[in-house]
Amino acid sequence: MSTGTGVRPPGTAPVEERSAGRTLAHADARAGVALISPTLVVVLVMVVVPILWTVLLAFQRLRLLNLRSSGLFGEFTLGNFDNVFAAPGFWSALATTLTYSVLGTAGAIGLGLVAALALRRPFRGRGLVRAVMLLPYVAPIVAATFAWTTMLNPQFGVVNHWGTRLLGWDEPIAFLSQRSSEVSVLGMTIGVPTALFTVIAFEAWRSFPFAFLFLTARLQAVPATLEEAATVDGATLTQRFRYVVLPQLMPTIAVLAVLRFIWTFNNFDDIYLLTGGGAGTEVVAVSVFNALTARGDIGGAAGQALALAAILAALIGLYLWRFAPREEGA
Repeated sequence: MSTGTGVRPPGTAPVEERSAGRTLAHADARAGVALISPTLVVVLVMVVVPILWTVLLAFQRLRLLNLRSSGLFGEFTLGNFDNVFAAPGFWSALATTLTYSVLGTAGAIGLGLVAALALRRPFRGRGLVRAVMLLPYVAPIVAATFAWTTMLNPQFGVVNHWGTRLLGWDEPIAFLSQRSSEVSVLGMTIGVPTALFTVIAFEAWRSFPFAFLFLTARLQAVPATLEEAATVDGATLTQRFRYVVLPQLMPTIAVLAVLRFIWTFNNFDDIYLLTGGGAGTEVVAVSVFNALTARGDIGGAAGQALALAAILAALIGLYLWRFAPREEGA
């Protein structure tokens, strides 16, 4: 609308300009959709569809022999979950999974923190040493497990060779096939889960470079003036770490703990390649694999996988509810 003098009211524009603006907005929207379409298709095909199919399989009595004839929507039942939660092996595997995840996560973060602090100050060759620290994480898993299996072999492994010669072991220890061994501490005999602790040590060794990278980056961002002020005030090295450095690292450590716990909780290849799930190291992921391959129970394996995902989601939700607000307010 215009006045008799030909002056347009404020906030108005010609029809041609408004039409051109709408056309440009539609073109931008179409370009955005075209750009994200390949990623959206990949996510749908590789992530969403397998998850939905797993959920459907978890509620059906399916075995490998009748998979082709059963169809996508068969007779739905809760029998798979009844079998999963009623089986004593599931709860023992879940307890092993929690032990493996918690100790493996703590070990990886602890080793990463020690390495980051040790390489914090500049020295000649620090870049090379930092690069070497990444080898466990970037090495192929098959090569890493083969190296550990060879070193820990009770017959010709280097660990048992030096253990019997220098550490006074009475006999070689089958680290990867022995369920437990007795250790005398202060006159008390304690049973130690040998194979489980060995795979936990492998997980900590293989994963600590990930924590090392994150903590090194955070340490470089810590203002040097804080430690200098604490040193002037007479704080010892331990006090500077506890009251100055560690509070700066806690948010990063919290994020690392969540990520490493999720990945370790779902870990399969390390344990399967080292022990095959034997000698008390069967985690739920290995149990799912055995149900699928050894017994051909597709519905049972999908039920275990869905139960594992639900338990993990509950644990992460509990962490976010109880501890995340406290860390954000710190």
